[in-house]
Parts: sequence; C-alpha cells; structure tokens
Amino acid sequence: MKRNKKILIAVLGAVAVLSATAAVRKAGSARQAHASAQAAAPSVVEFLQSDLVQAGTHDLRVALPLSGSLRALNQASVKAKVSGEVQQVLVREGEAVRAGQVIVRIDPTEYEAKVAQARGQMLAARGQFENSRQTWERNRELVGKGFISKTAFDNYQSNLDVARANLDAAQGGLAVAQKALNDTVVKAPLDGMVAARAVQPGEKVSPDTRLIDVVDLRVLELEAPVPMADVARASVGQSVQLNVEGAGQFTGALVRINPAVSQGTRSIMVYVRVQNGDGKLRAGMFARGALVLGERSGVVSVPASAVRSDGDRAFVYVVENGLLAERAVQTGVRDDGSGLVEITSGLVAGTEIVRNNLGTLRSGSQVRRVKA
Repeated sequence: MKRNKKILIAVLGAVAVLSATAAVRKAGSARQAHASAQAAAPSVVEFLQSDLVQAGTHDLRVALPLSGSLRALNQASVKAKVSGEVQQVLVREGEAVRAGQVIVRIDPTEYEAKVAQARGQMLAARGQFENSRQTWERNRELVGKGFISKTAFDNYQSNLDVARANLDAAQGGLAVAQKALNDTVVKAPLDGMVAARAVQPGEKVSPDTRLIDVVDLRVLELEAPVPMADVARASVGQSVQLNVEGAGQFTGALVRINPAVSQGTRSIMVYVRVQNGDGKLRAGMFARGALVLGERSGVVSVPASAVRSDGDRAFVYVVENGLLAERAVQTGVRDDGSGLVEITSGLVAGTEIVRNNLGTLRSGSQVRRVKA
C-alpha cells in the first residue's frame, strides 16, 4: 500500500514538471512571435510640409560674399584758411550745393586793412622804380656820349635793380594779402550735399578749423575685406550684386584691389563702385553682397541643408512611393546667395527630398505628412 502511494506521488510530480516546461516554452514562443511581428512592421516618420521640397532647376551664381559700409567717392571737409570770426553760415545739413557756391563768410575787416596797406607799399615801390628807371635811361645816353663815367652809370643800374626788387616784393605782399581777404569767403569745392555743419555764426576759427563737410553721392564705393585664400579669384571689372539695408538691390563693379594685406585680419581690401544717379543711396549705409565669379544656368539644385555627408560620400533623403530612401548624389557649385547647391548626378528635377537636417533617418520608413 505504501509502495503504491509513493509511485503515485512520483507520477504526479513528473506531470507537473512537464506542464510547467510546456508553459515556459509556449510563453517564449509567443514573445518571439511578437518581436518578429514588430520587426516586420515598417517604422513611420512624420514630416511637416515645410520639411519636404522638390528638387528643381535654377540659375546659380558662384560668388564670394562681401560686406561693408558705403562711402562717397568724392567728398571734402571744407576748412578755414584764415582766422577770424564767422559772420555767416549759408547752408545746413542735407542741402545741395554747387561747386563755387559761397557757404561760409568770415569777418574780412582785418584783411581788408592789410590789403590797403600792401597796396600802398606796392604803389610806393612802383613810384621808386619808375624814378630809378627814368634816371637810368637818361644816364644811359650820357654814358654813351662820354659825359659820365662807367662807374657812375653802374650805380644807376644798381639803384634800378633794387627798385625793381622792392616792387616785386611789394606786389607779392599785395597778392598774399588779397588771397587772405579772398579766403574769408569760403566756397564749396564740388557739387554735392552738405553732410555736416561744424560751425555757427559768431564762433572764432583758426586755420584748418573744420567748417562744412560736402559729399558727392552720385558715385559711391564699398570697401570690403576678402580673405587671402580667395583674393586670387577676384579681378578688376567683375560684377558685384549688393543688397543695401533700406534701399534694395544694386549692381556694382570691382574697380580696385589693395596690394597690401591688412594687419591683424590678414585680409585684402577690395573696392566696389556703385552708380547712384537716382540718389537712393547714402554714405555710411551698410551693404552685403557677392562678387560674382561665375554662373550656371538651368541646373538641378536643392537647398544646401538637404545634402548630407558621410566621409567623402554625399547623399540626400528622398521620398518614393511613400517610403523614405537614401540617395547618393554628386554636388557642383554652391550659390551662397540663394542657399542652393547644384546636383550634377544622382537626382532629377521634381524628386521630393527632405529639406532640413533632421538627424539620421531610417531608410524604408513610411512617410506621414502632418500639419503644423
């Protein structure tokens, strides 16, 4: 009886072990099946419409970026040439002036007196010269006839030379005094506009005191630095497209290249001339532009942000039949102005691609478009 009972317990234990093993194997098989189903199901990538764009054909420009402030090609800082009290300032900032127009008057009283004094000295010297000349001419005839000695005639000749020198000095002094008087009337040196008025009536000025700044806005220049590595590609006559803040788009031309390297920046200054016949531009305006080095017309191009790189390999993510795929491409010129890069092979116009760099994406993923 006891023997049969032991056999029954052993059989029931074996059955329990077998049942547990079968349950574990069934659970493992279920997990494997679920994981396989998950691996087989494609992942989904969601994009905003702004994240996608179609490759298109565009005209690209190979350009070197430039930036700087515009300055007038012809400008002048009018300064006082004599000292005195300013009587009149006849122009204000923003007014147009013509070359030769009177813009400032300085008190001429002192200089008028000096002119009168110099004129009197000149007239006295002229009188002395005429007397010496007449005496010399009379004695020239006498010395020829032997009535006076040659030594006496030489004295008359010496007196005439001294009188002539005194007359020349007096005439020079009158000219200097007259010029100083003329300098009390200050005139504009060129056609342009008044940029600054530095004095007011009643102020005392001395020589080289700044009075008025005049700028000619018909022609402006942009001075911009170019890295030494790129300056070899620039040459006089090349076209430059400029975007001037507050004024719009303008076209200029490279006219000069500085032969020396700027200390500190290790760059070379180039000068771009811009015609401003309509007067829209002003000196000091900030401009950004590009020195056009070459052009490509009607080439397949995409935003530069769409091109990814993996070592020497370039690729883009394309959307085909609702799935994401990686497409190797060859790039060409890059237009920094428009932000586009040429695709020479691997892509045709109209192909939908991922515009922005969204990190590493999984090829074969389903593409879902969502609204912002």
